[in-house]
Amino acid sequence: MAGLKALRPDVTFEGIGGPDMTAEGLQSRFDMAELSIMGLAEILPRYRSLKARIRQTADAVLQMQPDVMITIDSPDFSLRVAKLVKAQSNIRTVHYVAPSVWAWRPGRAAHMAKYIDHVLALLPFEPPLMQAAGMACDFVGHPVVTDPVATDEEVSAFRSESGIGDAPFLLVLPGSRKAEVARLGPVFGDALGLLLARRPQMRVVVPAAASVADEVRAAVADWPGDPLVLDPRDGGDARARKRAAFRAADAALAASGTVSLELAAAGTPMVIGYRVNWLTFRIVKAIALIDTVTLVNLVSDTRVVPEYLGPDCTAEGIAEGLQAVLANPEAQQAAMALTMERLGKGGEAPGLRAARAVLEAM
Repeated sequence: MAGLKALRPDVTFEGIGGPDMTAEGLQSRFDMAELSIMGLAEILPRYRSLKARIRQTADAVLQMQPDVMITIDSPDFSLRVAKLVKAQSNIRTVHYVAPSVWAWRPGRAAHMAKYIDHVLALLPFEPPLMQAAGMACDFVGHPVVTDPVATDEEVSAFRSESGIGDAPFLLVLPGSRKAEVARLGPVFGDALGLLLARRPQMRVVVPAAASVADEVRAAVADWPGDPLVLDPRDGGDARARKRAAFRAADAALAASGTVSLELAAAGTPMVIGYRVNWLTFRIVKAIALIDTVTLVNLVSDTRVVPEYLGPDCTAEGIAEGLQAVLANPEAQQAAMALTMERLGKGGEAPGLRAARAVLEAM
């Protein structure tokens, strides 16, 4: 949105989004948190309400008749909206973030080509897959490469203000959804107990998303090590505090997701853990085309970031993984640097590249 405003100051927006999009001039038609659901078993109870939101959104687009409709990620929602819109109009459809057809369900590319004209890809290996299915596709880079990284001075200030001082500390990120925090909180806490028994000097810092801050505080109440929760509702510059914590940490334990790229940008080695509903895990595992879910591993074409997924997401496994990473933190540095380079670090801002691609194709 910022890129479009820079290139076409007369642009206006309507649609659905969160606080950052609201800051760029969007008034969201409903709370985007309604769409933050993952897993087949988790979606089923909400199916009727989600279907109603899909229809409501498509009807609004058809009434607006915009020059272009840009759907952003959330394919189970966004692509259904695009299908309804395309069935009743010639509105140009652009989907930002290619679906992970390289990971599972490769037939999705050909299916979405029936109602998506143009794809904006975050990963460099995605355009050929989209183009082969019949859609225009531009690699525009990943937004993480433009995120600011904390300076040495900010790191020093964070350590001092938080009372950590020179002590080593572990960053723990149990997810940004309530279901993730509920599933990962206990096993992460148990893993910390095993780790701190061997490294009692280690401190624990837990950045919490505002949407799950209460759940995170409840989850860490029984964790060892007197965890410091970074709650964005506490005031001050929450983003700067989070950036400093990411860069200052000796290592991180994180839920699977794009947070691995944030950690890579900060140069913080990591261990990834994730649990979902048993049925969801078995189905996804059966149809997966990849042997790793961590983007650092995929983009760098390495497997240096250890993962503990599904039934392997145990306290014992995670604790051993953290021990290995803390003993040799340099092992992930080259892969993290290569990941940032391949995602567009040092080039034009991804948002501006995406905006230019949208305008040039219209």
